[in-house]
Amino acid sequence: MSTMAFILAAAPVATPEFNAAGELGRVILSLVGIIAMILVAGWLTRRMQRRPGTGGRRIRCVESFAVGTRERVLLLDVDGKRLLIGMGSGGMRTLHVYDGAAPEDDECPQVSSPAKPVFAEMLARLRSRA
Repeated sequence: MSTMAFILAAAPVATPEFNAAGELGRVILSLVGIIAMILVAGWLTRRMQRRPGTGGRRIRCVESFAVGTRERVLLLDVDGKRLLIGMGSGGMRTLHVYDGAAPEDDECPQVSSPAKPVFAEMLARLRSRA
């Protein structure tokens, strides 16, 4: 028993030092590094997918308009001609082929939308109903 007491008294228990500020700094630097790697990977994938210029493209989508939840109307510019195409669950269908060359500038007359009521007017209407 005396040898056991001697061993316990002779071997001090080593407690590791815990540096909270150092650990917090290491975690923050790791997090910043991971976020930086994600941003660099996103930038590289966008850079790799981008093709220089539109020289080889002959089809360009000028405008698209959602008619319903699955139906869409597309205005395409194909080799200088404009095509109006309808897309739906049943497939694609050419609706109209415009004669002549496509206009150079897309100046569509703007349809004036009805004036939206101001928030104060809407609130006044709700108060008058109540």
